[in-house]
Amino acid sequence: MSKFPMTVSGEASLRAELERLKRVDRPRIAQAIADAREHGDLKENAEYHAAREQQSFAEGRIMEIEGKLGNAQVIDVTAIAKTGKVIFGTTIDLVNLDTDAKVTYRIVGEDEADVKKNLISIGSPIARALIGKEEGDVVVVKAPGGDIEYEIDQVHHI
Repeated sequence: MSKFPMTVSGEASLRAELERLKRVDRPRIAQAIADAREHGDLKENAEYHAAREQQSFAEGRIMEIEGKLGNAQVIDVTAIAKTGKVIFGTTIDLVNLDTDAKVTYRIVGEDEADVKKNLISIGSPIARALIGKEEGDVVVVKAPGGDIEYEIDQVHHI
């Protein structure tokens, strides 16, 4: 099975979610099921069915996170020598050559991506266009609205 890249912070947040699911949510849901059972007839007990559904979701998420962590290749970009080249985990300052607008993105794993926080997935079109390029290079990103030209201003290992 292939490994999937993940940043250190991405791994930490998944581990925190896994810990919360196992230590907090799982016991709470088990108690809710026990309480609902005390109310009698389970066929018509909405609280019981809701708790069982929560349990199913939580157990599925636990299995999903454990699988992701088992197949994760955690990359600490701060431990990699700065070369000015765009690699997984780096933070890139870009300048749009058409509008002179500046934007900063960080290339992260699929599960960590959040465009609102400028965290872009390694599989996104912009990340694929940036990987392997260096500071000062001009990159053409094929976007749904047309091609966009960016100049790579700086690459940070943070």
